[in-house]
Amino acid sequence: QLVESGGGLVQAGGSLRLSCAASGFTFDDYVIAWFRQAPGKEREGISCIRISDEKTFYTDSGKGRFTISSDNAKNTVYLQMNSLTPEDTAVYYCAARPDWNGGKYDYFGQGTQVTVSS
Repeated sequence: QLVESGGGLVQAGGSLRLSCAASGFTFDDYVIAWFRQAPGKEREGISCIRISDEKTFYTDSGKGRFTISSDNAKNTVYLQMNSLTPEDTAVYYCAARPDWNGGKYDYFGQGTQVTVSS
């Protein structure tokens, strides 16, 4: 399973670090991705990391202000978010898939709410 934490209310310009703690599967065999979904909008991808070699990828939504990282000893992936704006308000989810090149996700977290006030 995946459990997100670290969301909350922050003022514009502030930072948050989200965590995605994994259990019940072989962490090193997976790619962990972060998504977000704002009210009334489609879910969008932000970033992903291949745990085995920490290769990372960012979508346009994640480039520049967000940084993904992993701590293999803790089976945890982090998303550091800086210079937040109200447009970053969303529920943030992590998910795990076995294939770097895409395919279905085996595990999803329940999400953590991020609210950025102006």
